Amino acid sequence: MAGGLAALLDDVAVIAKMASSAGSKAVAVVVDDAAVAPQYVRGFSPARELPIIWKITKGSLLNKAILIVLLLLLDQFLPFVLTPLLMLGGLYLSYEGAEKLWEKVSGHNRPEASADEGGAAVDRGADFEKKMTGSAIRTDFILSAEIMVITLNAVKETNPTISLFPKAGTLVVVAIGITLLVYGVVALLVKMDDIGLHMTEQDRASTQKLGRRLVNAMPTVMNILSSVGMVAMLWVGGHILLSGADKLGWHAPYGLVHLLSEPAAHVPVVGAFLSWLVDTLCSAIVGLAVGAVLAVIIHFLPFGKKGQAEGAAH
Repeated sequence: MAGGLAALLDDVAVIAKMASSAGSKAVAVVVDDAAVAPQYVRGFSPARELPIIWKITKGSLLNKAILIVLLLLLDQFLPFVLTPLLMLGGLYLSYEGAEKLWEKVSGHNRPEASADEGGAAVDRGADFEKKMTGSAIRTDFILSAEIMVITLNAVKETNPTISLFPKAGTLVVVAIGITLLVYGVVALLVKMDDIGLHMTEQDRASTQKLGRRLVNAMPTVMNILSSVGMVAMLWVGGHILLSGADKLGWHAPYGLVHLLSEPAAHVPVVGAFLSWLVDTLCSAIVGLAVGAVLAVIIHFLPFGKKGQAEGAAH
């Protein structure tokens, strides 16, 4: 009995350690998820914001539950497909990062991102709410797939011989933890304006001043969050592609990154940070280059978005 309890506690400790490590590697997708989600409640009345976020949260948990089962089955029977799947996710992250960068540089926002901007908060009705919630859950499925694949890959890198229980346990812990973190932050961000406005109505002048600062700061906070998410997507997307290519036998690109970052590692005190910085910069450049190519294909070739828009116009 004591031995079984000790083994269980050991598994729990392993799960906690690996969940922490794996979650940190999925930070780019987590930040992007937190940056994207608030757009789906923009324009709704304040009374509907939290219920909508809760619906999306439940949908996100269901997404991750489905993905965990699928990934564990693939890992058991077709493990060789995980690296290509992860690289497909890297392509997606690189494209999204490049697309967001282009939007910032050109000043063109996606329709869904700019919809309802500046509009009054109203009750849009059940059908519109259902449409927006469904759109948010579909977007979450893509981002959740990235989080779960990155997590599984990190777990296997940490312990290649890991058994099924700790592996599944780590995926479950990361899925629940990241979902609650992301949508908890989203709920806080969405209601921050209301909190600030409530503070401006208080008697104390200092509270009113803090409330006004809070309201005025929120657009800047959202812009910073969006920029951090964009950079993180390019960095992680590029890193996934480099490491994936290395695992599949094309060693030259990742070898070049190591060659460039190695001298920085020998700098006293800050060597480890500089090495990481060089590696991150190289990964971001790769992500931007690949993402830019994908953006051109999707937007400007006949079968891309531009071609589809022109076809619809005719």
